[in-house]
Amino acid sequence: MKNSVNIVNKKTKFEYDFIQVETAGIKLKGSEVKSIRMGKASISEGYCYFKDGELFIKGMNISDYGFGSSHETVVDRKLLLKKKELRELEKNLITGLTIVPYRLFTTDRGFVKLEIALARGKKLYDKRQSIKERDIDRDIKRGN
Repeated sequence: MKNSVNIVNKKTKFEYDFIQVETAGIKLKGSEVKSIRMGKASISEGYCYFKDGELFIKGMNISDYGFGSSHETVVDRKLLLKKKELRELEKNLITGLTIVPYRLFTTDRGFVKLEIALARGKKLYDKRQSIKERDIDRDIKRGN
């Protein structure tokens, strides 16, 4: 596939500490896939939740394709994982942990995948430490 899509939610790395990262497929319609390939999607407001043993993403925005058939832009979409992976994620989902979408991308074969992370929210002092480390790395790269 020539034009690969890579939509990253950069804020999640700053807001959360990743514990475990999984790659999941998404149940989509044809017009949704075409919109994603055009880069018209956003996962910044999205989060994942379990319902009846299945994993869904809520708040993911896929803009309308515009050339024919249309779809709802913000709707709950089912994430496709193996049963073993689902059980493991649900078991590890204890107090203080959440599942956040991190990266939406297309594979070489053209499939749309979502990288999700089991994460723990950072405290304010952890965020300050992240900013400090980022500033030090930037200064080192500049040669100061």
